[in-house]
Amino acid sequence: MTILEPLVSFSMITVTSDLQRWRLPDGVEEILPESAKRLEHLRRAITDLHFSYGFDLVMPPMIEFLDSLLTGSGEFLDLQTFKLVDQLSGRTMGVRADMTPQVARIDGHRLDGETINRLFYLGTVLRTKPEQAGGTRTPLQFGAELYGHKGIESDLEIIHLMLDTLDLVKIPELTLDLGHVGVYRALVQYAGLAEDAEAKLFNALQRKSMPEITDLLASWGITTQSRVMLEALPELNGDVTMLAHAREVLGDAGTAVTDCLDTLQDIHAALHQRSSMINLHFDLAELRGYSYHTGVLFAAYADGASEELARGGRYDDIGAAFGQARAATGYSADLKQLAKLQADESPAELQQSIFVETPTAPGASEAMADLRKQNIRVVAQLPGSGLTPASTGCTGQLVNRQNQWVVESV
Repeated sequence: MTILEPLVSFSMITVTSDLQRWRLPDGVEEILPESAKRLEHLRRAITDLHFSYGFDLVMPPMIEFLDSLLTGSGEFLDLQTFKLVDQLSGRTMGVRADMTPQVARIDGHRLDGETINRLFYLGTVLRTKPEQAGGTRTPLQFGAELYGHKGIESDLEIIHLMLDTLDLVKIPELTLDLGHVGVYRALVQYAGLAEDAEAKLFNALQRKSMPEITDLLASWGITTQSRVMLEALPELNGDVTMLAHAREVLGDAGTAVTDCLDTLQDIHAALHQRSSMINLHFDLAELRGYSYHTGVLFAAYADGASEELARGGRYDDIGAAFGQARAATGYSADLKQLAKLQADESPAELQQSIFVETPTAPGASEAMADLRKQNIRVVAQLPGSGLTPASTGCTGQLVNRQNQWVVESV
């Protein structure tokens, strides 16, 4: 070994250390100016849309005591929640992994529980693992929750709001996947399955593992009718014509199932009236959030995409953990994910950018202020900076012509 070899190794270690120092954790990203501008534009449009539907903005805290954060619908988020000890109280705290349970707490504990509450929320959440391989652990989650009404009308309001939100992103082809957890609950009750058997069957249904489903049902000695209906469940998916077939296959389970199918049929009729361009797909074995959802489930997908753009459903009585059982329905999505789908568009109100070469000249500050009041972006030159209209992305320049400040194209 020569005397230079240790020096080379030390240099490589130093460089590697510097690179590691500035590297962000996997699934954690920062948003640079151009992307942040588009993201903020979309955030404003989505906020205004929800206000137009009568939804009021709430801002839950980023961190709470763990026993509150994971109460009710939050229990399924335990493994997704970062935990730490509060130095003031000594109690365990959690960083929110989902805002929906927090909003349910606000409705159940802080607001008037005798009326309908329409609540909108938006903020960053933090998760221990991404939901999808290579996905983010810091979604910018937003959503809407409607409390105090139990019926198809509020489900449809939420679905319409979700679809209008996706219209802002201009998704060309949308598929809306619809299901109802009440079908599975009714079939399990009809079969008389114990709680542990219900959980095993649920896990097999999530994987749509037909051999495992068949073996499980055969081992429990349930009636032939129940076995046939539960075995058929994974195959009951497709367009609206599937619902008629489901009525034939699941008819022996009684009105508990037919009521669920009626709800899905009515939702189809209402959405088809809204737009025949939406591709509606039904899946009776889709059981997302089965532990807390109680009724209709829905998720929106872009054409050919496997990852959902938005999802939601009914979760009645979830506020019981906060002292007030309430009917509830809602949806949520990731603003960052949606913004990526319109990355080739520029926010209309920020398209005009004006450069000012002499911002300290007489009358310049007043002219700049007038432009900014019109929601026009104004970039002022700084001494010695060497800025130009092109370097700042400006499409015009504020200049003085015959003692009048005017905007000229560049």
